[in-house]
Amino acid sequence: MFEQELRAAIDAAIKAKKHVLEVYETSFAVEIKADNSPVTEADKGSDKIIRTFLQKRFPDYAFLTEESIDDKTRLQNDYVWIVDPVDGTKDFVNHDDEFTINIALAYKHEIVLGVVLVPVSGDIYYALKNGGSFRLRNNIITKLHVNDKINGLTVLTSRYHMNEKEKTTIDVHRNKIVRVMSVGSSLKPCYIAAGEAELSYRFSSGTKEWDTAANQIIVEEAGGVFVKPDGTRYIYNREDVVNREGYVITNRKENLLL
Repeated sequence: MFEQELRAAIDAAIKAKKHVLEVYETSFAVEIKADNSPVTEADKGSDKIIRTFLQKRFPDYAFLTEESIDDKTRLQNDYVWIVDPVDGTKDFVNHDDEFTINIALAYKHEIVLGVVLVPVSGDIYYALKNGGSFRLRNNIITKLHVNDKINGLTVLTSRYHMNEKEKTTIDVHRNKIVRVMSVGSSLKPCYIAAGEAELSYRFSSGTKEWDTAANQIIVEEAGGVFVKPDGTRYIYNREDVVNREGYVITNRKENLLL
């Protein structure tokens, strides 16, 4: 199920990528939204491209996107596209190349597919419920799986949003954590899914559904763990879209290290 929607989500992300990169190569303006986060023409244009493309193909599906007004009628719809047209806008503004385009589909509050496209590299990470996680790179598809490490761990942190609780937690577990790397936006969960790192913390309410929906299924279908600090999973298409408890991403349950 949902193979048709997955193909459409990948195609939508590829179309949006062209616009995002065009803006990236210009002297673009940066606006500050009410929540103090930045937004550019890349975010707005990508949102419009993705919505238009998917709405034509699936006219009965609802949307929840970062750059559009939240139409709460989505709560009565079993099918909801959850979109972050540019995840990591601060990375985009600072030209560090580590921003992504995220598209997921929720069916009855569960994510059934996720796509994370990295515009600068062209890499596409994607997953289908009960169908595995994959990376498309240079026309080569690789099936992803987390690694088995329980010692000598690499933890991935946010370049712009790391807080004291996260730093303290890492320091407490220095007997197992040997490497700390700052990585942008949705690349952290994708790297964990690909077996290139083992752990990432977010102990704040600074993310929303569109930041995590595509990531969560990519990690879980690669055999990893994506949970709130209390060990429960997020469901999606909620009335309150804020991920208030934060989350932990890891390759194995043994590495939750809270």
